[in-house]
Formats: sequence, structure tokens, C-alpha cells
Amino acid sequence: MNKRTFLKTSSALLAGSLFSPMLSCREDQKPLTNWAGNLTYSTGNVSYPKTLEEIQEIVRKADKIRALGSRHSFNTIADSTVQQLSLKDVEKVTQLDKTANTITVEGSRRYGDFCEMLHKSGYALHNLASLPHISVAGACATATHGSGIKNGNLATAVVGLEFVDAAGNLKTLTRKENGDSFDGAVVGLGALGVVTKVTLALQPTFLVQQAVYRNLPVSALEKNFETIMSSGYSVSLFTDWQQERVNQVWIKSKTEGNSTTHVKLSPEFYGAKLATQNMHPLDDHSAENCTEQMGVPGPWYERLPHFKMGFTPSSGKELQSEFFLPIEHAYEAMMAVATLKDKITPHLFISEIRTIAADTLWMSPQYNQTCVAIHFTWKPEWEAVQKLLPQIEEKLSPFNARPHWGKLFTMAPATLQSRIQKLSEFKALMTQYDPNGKFRNAFIESAIG
Repeated sequence: MNKRTFLKTSSALLAGSLFSPMLSCREDQKPLTNWAGNLTYSTGNVSYPKTLEEIQEIVRKADKIRALGSRHSFNTIADSTVQQLSLKDVEKVTQLDKTANTITVEGSRRYGDFCEMLHKSGYALHNLASLPHISVAGACATATHGSGIKNGNLATAVVGLEFVDAAGNLKTLTRKENGDSFDGAVVGLGALGVVTKVTLALQPTFLVQQAVYRNLPVSALEKNFETIMSSGYSVSLFTDWQQERVNQVWIKSKTEGNSTTHVKLSPEFYGAKLATQNMHPLDDHSAENCTEQMGVPGPWYERLPHFKMGFTPSSGKELQSEFFLPIEHAYEAMMAVATLKDKITPHLFISEIRTIAADTLWMSPQYNQTCVAIHFTWKPEWEAVQKLLPQIEEKLSPFNARPHWGKLFTMAPATLQSRIQKLSEFKALMTQYDPNGKFRNAFIESAIG
């Protein structure tokens, strides 16, 4: 990532918009910010189409353009100095196919907007991220994930993709019919086109109960990391890297049948003690906005995320970084990061450790490898974080760590590119759908090369 572009604020409104009000209805002329408020985008030229035809016309006429989702990325992946396109006003599409066991939604739809309907219809997605507020297209384009050694990232649920390419043509790809190139397009980083619809594979609905354990000795992870991370359907470790302990272990487990009876929980877990009340990942925060714990079963969509749809997620004003590496190096990598604990902790809210199953998606950090993810939720102190990230990246370099596409990193482009096995194939795909670089911005040019 070009560090100079981070936190850049620009009031310049480029005169390149030739669209009528019908095609480019704007809320205002001020540049938007991302969800956390750490980033102001570089243009106020934002189009808000309402139909597929308007999207196509806007894309055809644009010289440079980037699509916006729910604006949950912390870096400049969705930035543009020329024009952005928001799909938030696009007509809502929900097509539940009970024969194929799939659901098709528009790309801008947030997971939390349709999960309850899925559950009531007898269906579930295989996993969710820690917050349900994110858009489907944006989450899949950046390989956003939940946790679970056997659970792929959210993009692995995609079986069909509809997008508008640089010529304004509508393209449809499916896993069944397009095979290898489909795997290249799903985690597309917004570089292939504007994703208008996504079709997701479904499974029968299920219930989940959640337990939180406090103060897990770090030593327990040395021999038991994969066993601990496999102790539930989805498991997360929260740590501030201090006192040789993991602050909290969140274990989300499937329950048998449809019983909502309170599940009796073990009082101890590898030396950690069962929490006696609902917890927030940050000990000093209220658990009001967190999903129900204490072994109370509930629908998958109300337990797999950490935060409720109707509440402010996570800490609020924050920065985020995340790095992925092969799971077999998990403990060693954590110990490497821990050597920086006294530098990290003053600027950190909390770190989360998760696991994600291997997949076949070209630009996914989990391509052909089950990964551990080491996540940092930082205080909004970019100057300090900017100095810490190279040190963390150096500690994780022996494990060929890769960053999350939508979060903050300072890794040299050449280093990042050397760790992407299918980079040349993805570049060819970009050329196929966007030969003149209409959808490329400074982030894409730097990260992909």
C-alpha cells in the first residue's frame, strides 16, 4: 500500500462527470469517509444508480471508476481520485432457489439484511464475519472471513457472479460452467468490474451456542493450538499480548437438533475459566452490542458474528490490520509477534486469532493453505501504527505472511506479489475484462503491479 495515500483528504471535484442527474444522483459533493472514519476518499464525484441499466451507462462513460460497498475497508482499495459508484440505492434483489439451495442478492446487500429470512426459510450460510454489517460483494472481493478450521472464507460460498465489465457489458460467471476463471474472479478486488449480483450456496439452518473462557495460558497453545481452535464450529482467541495469557477464548458450537435449552458448559478449558457473564472482546466495554453467550442456543446468524446487527460493531473509532500464514506456524508466529508486545500494547485495543480453511480462489490468502489469521484492532493512532506495521511484517516474514486486502499494511509490493501464486493469471483476467485499467486505482497498481 502507498502509505502517502492513506488518510489523504481531497476537496477537488474533477470535472469529468458528464452524466445527467438521472444517472448520477448524488447525496452531496463532499468526499465520503469509510466506516471507521480513518479515511476520507479522494473524490466527491459519487454516482448512485438505481438500476442495472444505469450502472452500465455510468461505467461505459467513465474513464476511471471504483465501486463502493459498505465502506468497511481501512485502506485505499476502494479509493478513486476521479469517480466512485455506490450501489446502495440499487433495486433490491432476493432470489431463493430451493431446488439449487442457493440465494442470489445484489452485491451491495449486507449479510445482516437477509440472514433472518434465510433461517426462517430453513437455510443458513456456512459462516459469517465478526460483524454482519458488511456488504456481500465487498466481503467476497477481499476474502473477508469468520473462523473455523473447516470453514472457508465468505467468498467460498459464492457459486455465481454477475458484474459489469469496463465496456459496460453484463458478465455472468458460475462455478459450474466457468471453473478456473470463476476461481479467479470471486476475490476480484474490484478490479474486474462492478459486481451487481452474487449467488451463494446454502445449507440447512442450524443453532449455535457460544461460550467465553478467560485467561488461557499461552503455553497451552504450543502443543494444542489446532485442538483448541477445533473445539467448536468457530473459535476466536482475543489477546493484548501481555502476561503470557490469552484474554478470552470465544467458542461457538453447533447444537443438536432444534433445542433452545441452555447448554451446560465446562467450568474450565485448558486452564481458562468460564466467564460468568456476557463479555465484549474488550474487557472494559459493555457486552450489550455483542451476540448472546453463556451457552444459550440461538440461530446461526445471531451467534456466528461477534456483534449484533443493530449495534455499533467493535470499538468504533479504530484502525485494523490482519495477516495470514499457514496454520502449522501459528504458535511460532504468535510468539514472534509477542516479542513486540511492549511496543504494540500502548496502541492496541485487542488482537484476535482465527483460523480459515484452504480454498481454490486465486487471490485469496487461503489459496491452497489452511491459515491462521492474526488480527490487530488499533487505537486511531496512525502515526504510531504506521511505524509498528513494518516491524510486525518483519516478524511474520519467515512464514510468508500475507495481509488482508481491505486492511492496513506497509508490505513492499514486490514482497506481496511474490507470495501470490496465481498473480500472473489474475493479471490476465484483469486485462480480459478491463483492458485499459478503468477499474484500477493507486492501490491496485501498487499491490498487483
